[in-house]
Amino acid sequence: MDFFDKYKKNYIDRIWNDMKANDSWSVFKIMSEFVNGYETLGRIGPCVAIFGSARIAEDSPYYLKAVETGMKLVEKGFGVITGGGPGIMEAGNKGAHEAGGKSVGLNIVLPHEQHSNPYIDQDKSINFDYFYIRKTMFTRYAQGFIAFPGGFGTLDELSEALTLMQTNKIANFPIVMFGSEFWNPLLKWFRNTLLKNGMIKEEDFGIFHVVDDVDEAVRIIDDFYKLYELKPNF
Repeated sequence: MDFFDKYKKNYIDRIWNDMKANDSWSVFKIMSEFVNGYETLGRIGPCVAIFGSARIAEDSPYYLKAVETGMKLVEKGFGVITGGGPGIMEAGNKGAHEAGGKSVGLNIVLPHEQHSNPYIDQDKSINFDYFYIRKTMFTRYAQGFIAFPGGFGTLDELSEALTLMQTNKIANFPIVMFGSEFWNPLLKWFRNTLLKNGMIKEEDFGIFHVVDDVDEAVRIIDDFYKLYELKPNF
């Protein structure tokens, strides 16, 4: 081994050791986010999560429907929990805020798009660095999911909930997909590709509901909790 190779090996070993040391210390930061999330959300009470694109404008019909959904959830005794950002998230928080209900935001700092919307209760805004911790908070403390049209982030949150329920890793809770025109192509792929190839079962389609009406979306969640106890999902 010549001098250059030896130097390169020592440099790589040092960098690798530094990375492992940082990984170990990052455990404490991860723990702090979990603790802060659990302590804050554990005091808030039953909430329903509203998901959807941060890029949907205020004059979009979906934005207006999300505002209405937030308001009607509050009328049924639920708070609203969102990802804390603009678009559909802002609309859900706005509806809850204007109805005088609890308005929770689980914000995550991103290079673009994401900033806290002004309709979150000041004592119910939590910032996260880790997506997976943020998703854990949603799946533990939200009593239901209402997914409006959205991109990769919305699909990630929706898929997480569907997978956890399919595998019985969390208690059943209502999942509503709002906007059949938007979601039907995905459901068609579920049926024609996933089901056809044996990757899901017919019964898995019973995990979620697809609706176009705000009252129906809220009724699905309200009816569910006329039968089941409100509690954390795992």
